[in-house]
Formats: sequence, C-alpha cells, structure tokens
Amino acid sequence: MSEWLVLALAMAAACLVVLAVTLVRHRAVGEDDDPSETPDVIEYMTMMIGVVYAIVLGLAIAGVWEARGAAQNHVQAEAQALHEISERVRVYPAEVRDRIRADVGAYVGHVVGEEWRVMADQGGLTDRGAELLGEVRAEVTDYQPRTDFEAQAYQPILDQLAAADAARNARADSAEATMPGVVWFGLITGALVTIGMVFALQIRRTARELVLAGLFSALIAFLLFLIWDFDAPYSRGIAASAEPFLTLFPGAKGS
Repeated sequence: MSEWLVLALAMAAACLVVLAVTLVRHRAVGEDDDPSETPDVIEYMTMMIGVVYAIVLGLAIAGVWEARGAAQNHVQAEAQALHEISERVRVYPAEVRDRIRADVGAYVGHVVGEEWRVMADQGGLTDRGAELLGEVRAEVTDYQPRTDFEAQAYQPILDQLAAADAARNARADSAEATMPGVVWFGLITGALVTIGMVFALQIRRTARELVLAGLFSALIAFLLFLIWDFDAPYSRGIAASAEPFLTLFPGAKGS
C-alpha cells in the first residue's frame, strides 16, 4: 500500500473519529446544556496543552529532518571520496590504476544495487560491501610508489580512502530509525490528549466547528505521518537517495 494512501486514510480516519465522537456526545447531552458555560480554566488548559504539544511536534520534525539531511551528507561524502580516489590514481601505472578503479566501481555497484535495498529493508549494511571496500584499501595501501610524483599522490589517496570508510560507518549508524519508542509514545499520547481537550470545550454541532475540529485532527495526523516518514532516512517516501553515487559513477546500476 502506498505511503500517501496510508496518509490519506489516516487523516480521513482522524476526521471521522472526531466528528463521530462530537455527534454522539451532542446527542448524549441534555437540551439545557450550554457550551458557553465552559470554565475559563478548561479553556486555559486546552490552550497550554496545544502550545506545548505544538512545540514538541516542531522539535520532533526538526530532529528527523536534520537526521535525514545528515544521512544524505554521509552518502555525498562517501561518493565524493571514492570519486577522488578514482581520479587521483591516474598518476599510477596503467595496470594499478585500472585495478583500483575496477575495485571502486565494483564497490559502488554493490552499494547502489544490493546494499541500498538491504539498508532500506533491514536498517544495516552488508558484509559484502565491507569486503569490497577492503579490497580497495588493500590495492591502495599495498602499492609502493616508484617516483616522487606517485609518492606525493599516495598520502592524499589514503586520506580519501579513510574519508570514504568514515562516511560508510556514518551511513551505517544513520540507517536505522532515529526516534526512540518512548518519544513515539509521547507523541501519540500527546495527540490523543490534545484532540481530547477539544471535547472539553463543549463544541457544538455547527458546520463551522465540526469542520475546524476535523481539520485540526487531520493536521495532527499529517504531522505525525511526516515525522514517521522522515524517521528512517533511507527507507521511506522522502528518503535520502543514492543519487551522489549515480552522478559521480554513471556506470553504476541502481536498484
């Protein structure tokens, strides 16, 4: 099922639940009930709960958005470092240069073809990816420069290899969901409390108030979906992509 279809169903369900509870509650109260007699303290509490929950939602959205941006930066850094290795080895002999570039290409092809699916489905990297990067490391570090020009390029290539390894480890750390379960418990509980306080205001069955109550509940459902969608940077709808690899290595085949 499409994630956007899930979002639409969740928002529609939130609206229907709020409207149904409002209508049932309206029929249950007596005819002498006066909504204007809502105590001021309840209105104040409702306002404060809404403000506090809005701040919590804003912080959660900012947190998962920052985590997604960091995840994309890790991909960009890894792809750029590997690209630099491929370009800098041009000063090496043809057989060494071609061997290193072939190893880099094999690693990138595995990342965008196989490892990306594993990362999205299981939240981790593959052992094969680590082996392929190890082969690149072995080819680079085992070569002994024969000229001063090659020697000058050797250390920068090692630095780029270390940068690629560090970016890969950072990508592994950011592959899983960023929001702890206790935070989700607080967000969902806060949503229920915030929407529940709407009924404490004794809203009437007028078209304007029913529409506002439905839109308010749909907005909260949308924001919670947004947090959930950003929570896994590599696997859901608005996710970090392997585009940096595909841009710098056109020969690589994505999944």
